[in-house]
Amino acid sequence: MGNKGKEIVKMNVDELIDKLNRAFADEWLAYYQYWVGSKVVRGPMKEAVIAELTEHAGDELRHAEMLTGRIIQLGGTPILKPEDWYKMTNCGYDAPEDPSVRVILEQNIKGERCAIDGYNRLLETTRDKDPVTYNIALQILQDEIEHEEDLQALLEDIDKTTKGR
Repeated sequence: MGNKGKEIVKMNVDELIDKLNRAFADEWLAYYQYWVGSKVVRGPMKEAVIAELTEHAGDELRHAEMLTGRIIQLGGTPILKPEDWYKMTNCGYDAPEDPSVRVILEQNIKGERCAIDGYNRLLETTRDKDPVTYNIALQILQDEIEHEEDLQALLEDIDKTTKGR
């Protein structure tokens, strides 16, 4: 990281890198949860659910890339081994063992709610202390809120469809 770039961070950089790596682990697990869910999902409105899960998977991968860039800028190293994602995760991973659209959507809504809480905490931690990380967290939080809304709307549409039968 450049000297001036590091000077503007008014907090413990090692602790910040740890928080960013935890978010990084969450993003990789969320990416995989969305991606694999899009492959195994079954039930009403399956095609709409697949499209949404696939789009969200791409967003989660983009978030991981954003976090990696910031970790490196701060002089840190992103998590190098996938098995460490489980050790560092804030939100965990729910395997889509039941491929029904309802269960998969509920699992991903749970993950998005956890991510929203996590990025909100990161915003509070970095506010007035690290404007670059704050901006990254804000961008990701906006996506996570949109994801929860999208998934909730799909679940409501599925409920309307199945109750109408």
